[in-house]
Amino acid sequence: MAHPKSSFVKGTLVLSAAAFINRILGFISGMYIARALGAEGIGLLMMAHPLVPLVITITELGLPVAISKLVAEANEQGDRAKIRRILNVSLAITSVLSISLTTFSLIFSEWISSILLSDQRAYLAMLAITPIAPIVAISAVLKGYFRGMQQMKAIAASDVLEHTVQIACVLALVHLLLPYGVAYAAAGAMAASVISEMISLLFLAASYKLYGERKAAGETWRNHLKHGRSTLNELLNLGMPTAGQGVIHSLYSAFQPLLITTSLAMAGIGTAMATKQFGLLAGYTFPLLFMPSFITNSLSTALVPAISEAAVSKNTLLIHERMNQAMIVGLLIGAPATVILFQWATPLTSVIYGAPDAGMLLQILAPMFFFHYFDAPLHAILLGLGRTNAALWNFIISTAFKAVSIFVFGSQFGIVGVAFGIGIGMVLQMMLNFFSISSSIGFYWPVEPYIKVGLCMVLMALFGRWSMAFFTYEGWPMLWSMVTSIVVSTLFYFITLMLTNTINWKSFRRAIPLP
Repeated sequence: MAHPKSSFVKGTLVLSAAAFINRILGFISGMYIARALGAEGIGLLMMAHPLVPLVITITELGLPVAISKLVAEANEQGDRAKIRRILNVSLAITSVLSISLTTFSLIFSEWISSILLSDQRAYLAMLAITPIAPIVAISAVLKGYFRGMQQMKAIAASDVLEHTVQIACVLALVHLLLPYGVAYAAAGAMAASVISEMISLLFLAASYKLYGERKAAGETWRNHLKHGRSTLNELLNLGMPTAGQGVIHSLYSAFQPLLITTSLAMAGIGTAMATKQFGLLAGYTFPLLFMPSFITNSLSTALVPAISEAAVSKNTLLIHERMNQAMIVGLLIGAPATVILFQWATPLTSVIYGAPDAGMLLQILAPMFFFHYFDAPLHAILLGLGRTNAALWNFIISTAFKAVSIFVFGSQFGIVGVAFGIGIGMVLQMMLNFFSISSSIGFYWPVEPYIKVGLCMVLMALFGRWSMAFFTYEGWPMLWSMVTSIVVSTLFYFITLMLTNTINWKSFRRAIPLP
């Protein structure tokens, strides 16, 4: 078995590399969809999508995280039979629930759409994406197993394959259906996701067949399910709070378009304009905000089993070491990303989407979104420690506060108020997760690196503004002015980090130790 630190870091690097490729592929696909469908079509996509996460969350019952944690613990203890029992029980539950709920969603789709969709043109897109639920649910179980075993290569390869197939299907289906109207084109984009997820599932199943657990003599599914009550209880005790968080998140996501458009209507904005503004926020601004977070998200994926292994062996020092690694990575990645998204907000949305109006929303959210780069690892640490109830309540409180903020600010200040409401909710969630970890095992947070990085951020922003103005004055096109100024200011940021001794090779190895 690989050294735990080596496995953790290697898994993080593999997932980060795959996530980077996926973000690039997703961005290419997103740019094409955004330009082909426009803000109104993107709004339809965003309205149609939230029902599926709700169905997936209910069918998964939070099992992927529980599987990851329990498999990691069983692997640490060398209990192979328990690993196979965990997987078989989980697959049985998710298969039955996902197929049942997907069938229900398809039968009552018209009634559901009349409640959830403020624009009924999104009905076809909602119908097209619904069959994805059982595919994703079963894939999530297999991914939970591979995470628990810290075999991240299979997950990374399946994700890259999924996004590659998706971009090909999106380009084909949107082009084919666009002449029939934006509603049909949006449905085609959703159908592309179903096809790509199916290909990913087939790859994961093949990988498990080749590299997964081998059945012992006389072992059957029936035996595992018959004697799996204690395993089921363990899975549900860990999974239900996570499932509860997922259900609340999915319900909130399902009603968020209605909440936002209602608050905009109270501000005196018509339905078509409200749909367009929602498209600017959800379809243009959010993808840019989440683009740099692939590293911290990959780190979070690897953190759950890594923290679980350290916790089951009562290695408090290793828990704190991995926690500090996660926070440093979040700081070093989040700082330049925040500066870029704030400083070049309008050029980015203009060049990528042809939508300069989205730049204002991006500039509002970027500073508050900085806290998200810390929240994802903190949430993973809570799950790894088994504090799923704390993570659930933190999410409930922050989501309720965010919903109220969106409604109050949106009805008074329009889409700008909505953006502020969303950002405030993100900041609150990060703070609650931080305090939960601090109260559980303590938290060592050296202030000096954060002050130094803050200074480097300010210098990067000033240098970026000067360089952008210089290249524009020299007559460079907006694209090259933007790209060049971002590159040189990012290099300037890392140079200032080294000059202030914030990072050096020794500290880099401590933050991200190489295998």
